Amino acid sequence: MYNILVCDDEKDIVSALKIYLEPEGYRVLEAYNGQEALDILDREQVQLILLDIMMPKLDGISAVVKLREYSNVPVILLTAKSEDTDKVLGLNVGADDYITKPFNPLEVLARVRSQLRRYTRLGGSGGTGGSALTIGNISLDDSSKDVTVDGEQVSLTPTEYEILKLLMNNPGRVFSPREIYRLVWKDEPYGAETTVAVHIRHLREKVEINPAEPRYIKAVWGQGYKMERGKKNEKT
Repeated sequence: MYNILVCDDEKDIVSALKIYLEPEGYRVLEAYNGQEALDILDREQVQLILLDIMMPKLDGISAVVKLREYSNVPVILLTAKSEDTDKVLGLNVGADDYITKPFNPLEVLARVRSQLRRYTRLGGSGGTGGSALTIGNISLDDSSKDVTVDGEQVSLTPTEYEILKLLMNNPGRVFSPREIYRLVWKDEPYGAETTVAVHIRHLREKVEINPAEPRYIKAVWGQGYKMERGKKNEKT
């Protein structure tokens, strides 16, 4: 059974999400501000967080910042349509995705399943042994879920890992943001351009020597992103 933490200062929203999630077999933990959410995470094993942005005591953005100091557990932000700036800020500080209020129950369940699939795969659940990929100085071992750059291990979120694996499995191929979203999020690509761009930037910061001038993860103007074939031990 997966534990899902639902955090929103509106109790009706928490109750509604609980009604959607519990029949699917998820255990729902309830919090009503960011600090309560962090306190629950200190004592419970949680596999996914649904987190409102605008809350008292500790808002959702600040909670994600604190959470990312020690955990890669996936976070889906709960946002209003008017909070576009906050959506981007939330993705920038480490959230994985967002759902816009009012919720469509089918969308909520699809996003939840998608994030849990990536998180459990990255955690090694049910790994089937095997494929190691190396491009230039970046290596990805899909059996152990380890990523190294110049032999040093780097910590990726489940979403970053899946994007990197997709690109490394298809060197030279250009993927549009909508394609990346469909293949990684397993969902219809609403808001794909911004969401994918933020995750690509985070990924570059972790695997590129100079993220401002990426050697491997290249943007193709007006088309999307690709993994450039690199030479091992290449220096900038």
